[in-house]
Amino acid sequence: MRCLMCEGLSLLHICSSCQKIFLTPSIYKRKILNNIEVISFYKYSEIKDLLHTKHTDLGYYIYSILAKNSLAKFAAEFDYPEAITSIAVDDYVSEGYSHTAVLNKALKSRCISPQFSKLRAKNRVSYSGKSKEFRVLNPREFKVNEFSGKNVILVDDIITTNLTLTQAVQAMQKRDKDVLFCLTLADASLN
Repeated sequence: MRCLMCEGLSLLHICSSCQKIFLTPSIYKRKILNNIEVISFYKYSEIKDLLHTKHTDLGYYIYSILAKNSLAKFAAEFDYPEAITSIAVDDYVSEGYSHTAVLNKALKSRCISPQFSKLRAKNRVSYSGKSKEFRVLNPREFKVNEFSGKNVILVDDIITTNLTLTQAVQAMQKRDKDVLFCLTLADASLN
């Protein structure tokens, strides 16, 4: 097969050279509700085309590569004195897989335990490409399924208006969970 970025022959969808050149993450931070930090690894513009593969057959492979290069590395270096549960934001399966579950799985480490099917949106409307007004008028209405652990990291692919993560944090807080911070692949507010 050919690398999606350089079109050279590769055994991977994105060759290791292109991963080093184009997918070396940086850390970007922003604050949301109650001063909760959102850590992102890429500017949206840097990986926009790769993020849009979530709606295709290639999405699973591309999201796995992105997760390995960012979230897995973060988890390997992260240390915390207590056990932490990572929860994917709405890891509902569509297109044959859940892109947020792929990201969440990459966080498995010594102190982070990924849990699945724990935070689901009752409202299945897609926010992709929608305005802030549309998002406000169509809240996700998250349902939190029971899980052990008090300290939580929330995981999503993109932060745009921050409404999804804010609603997710509020749903966790109603269940008496402490959201330590949120992780996303990309921040759409960065140029």
